Amino acid sequence: MTSLDEIDVQVDAMHGNVRPILNEVLHALDRLIDTDEATTIDLASLPFAPGELEALEASLGAGEVSAQLDALGTSSIRETVYPGVWWIEHRNVYDEVVGRYLEVTRMPEMLASQFADICAGRAGLGGQVE
Repeated sequence: MTSLDEIDVQVDAMHGNVRPILNEVLHALDRLIDTDEATTIDLASLPFAPGELEALEASLGAGEVSAQLDALGTSSIRETVYPGVWWIEHRNVYDEVVGRYLEVTRMPEMLASQFADICAGRAGLGGQVE
């Protein structure tokens, strides 16, 4: 029979990668505050034990801002409960996850308008106004 102490050790071991990733996010927030340097953590490249990814997601929670993009699949971008920490997930047209990241930044790069798009938008609006 398994004791309560053994169960606690098993649960802690199952979530062994969560604390180091949260520490990495904490240091990334320090860099963002001190130097305005953004950090991307590729979660898909990390070896998660069963339940660890879900535990990480639960630890970071859901914040106030979210966006969804539809381009060759769906990308969801949502700020965690910690401002500046973004959970980003890319799916293909078959709804399979093809990328999962934490971005520590003021605003994820993929939400920023590209210069060429701004120019095209300006030309379109200019044509409408003129």
